[in-house]
Amino acid sequence: MNRMEHPDSASFRASAQRVALNRRDFLRTAGLLGAGAPLLGFQPLRAAVRSRGHKVVVVTFGGGARDEETFAPDGQENIPHLIDTLLPQATFYSQVVNRGILGHYVATASLATGAYETFDNFAATPPANPTVFEYYRKALHRPAADAWVVAPSNGFNRIGESDARGFGAGLGAGVILPKHLLAAAMPQHQHSAFTHLLRDNYEDPYSAPELKGGEFELSQLDSILKLSVSEFTQHALSLSSADELSVFIAHQLMRQLAPSLLWITLHDMDVAHSGAYSLYVDGIRRSDRLCAEIWQMIQAEPEYAGRTTMLVLPDFGRDSDFDAGGNGFQHHRTGDALSRTTWMMTLGPGVRQGAMIDRPVQSTDLVPTIGALMGFDTPRAQGRALTEVV
Repeated sequence: MNRMEHPDSASFRASAQRVALNRRDFLRTAGLLGAGAPLLGFQPLRAAVRSRGHKVVVVTFGGGARDEETFAPDGQENIPHLIDTLLPQATFYSQVVNRGILGHYVATASLATGAYETFDNFAATPPANPTVFEYYRKALHRPAADAWVVAPSNGFNRIGESDARGFGAGLGAGVILPKHLLAAAMPQHQHSAFTHLLRDNYEDPYSAPELKGGEFELSQLDSILKLSVSEFTQHALSLSSADELSVFIAHQLMRQLAPSLLWITLHDMDVAHSGAYSLYVDGIRRSDRLCAEIWQMIQAEPEYAGRTTMLVLPDFGRDSDFDAGGNGFQHHRTGDALSRTTWMMTLGPGVRQGAMIDRPVQSTDLVPTIGALMGFDTPRAQGRALTEVV
């Protein structure tokens, strides 16, 4: 990121609010919000008591997408599932501000800790603050199999647990990197058949860290996911993208282990860094479809149906076409309101449907919200639980 307007400045706040209001106005005009939305200070449907063993599935978009290609009138055709299927069932936060570093791994780590991490985005570094997985497992004495991350493999192998004192080793989530797993499963001479699934880093391929520690071992493919190497690779051949592979792995985890805390990071839309607008839009459309598929999976699996909250949000946005210091859809370097202001959908039992929240919230509010939903504290998180959800 080359330049940024401070996210606490008055001009930034005004710009972020305009972004949020544009989303709201479009959704209202399209008839996608109830007559009472946005609802100021409303309380969630507390009568719908969450069951014991409540589960949470988080879906993040690596790199995010601008309103021009999503919630603006010209972008709506790219997200029919988010708008037509998920939004009517959701409470929608129209102004989620990321005040941290706009790099995919470090920003996702900040989402997972509820504190703005400051390490080099391309370093093989664990978060400095405890992750939501560590809070969950330590406070509720949950086994290792109950928290998992499925993520792209450019550095995300360290996201499962921090090096924070009192947490860290042995308390984090299991991490599966589908691209890395596929590369390990295939003989080197056959990698060319999977080029479309193995591309590891769209932003800076020369800075990707060496993978070590915390990866999902190939030997566990059969013991945990109940897949043989041949079954896994044959299924991979039928897929068109790495995100489809990630969702396949996540579904296997749901079926075999039913983890209560499952984190899925989609990454296809980050192909925008290559400068190919059509591929970027394809990534948005695929992420839209996969979010709906994940929600359908949740409803179809007995361990998840009726007891799961799903939260969907980008890690951040992308540059405006009208900012001379940026590169439009291709990058996220300016730190302007468009690159920092995103949104979040929350769906599940006890969540009011078809409502919009216009007040600004922070991306660091995610972890305290998950803690409140599942019954554990997050003392080192910088955000606050979102009262409309919990």
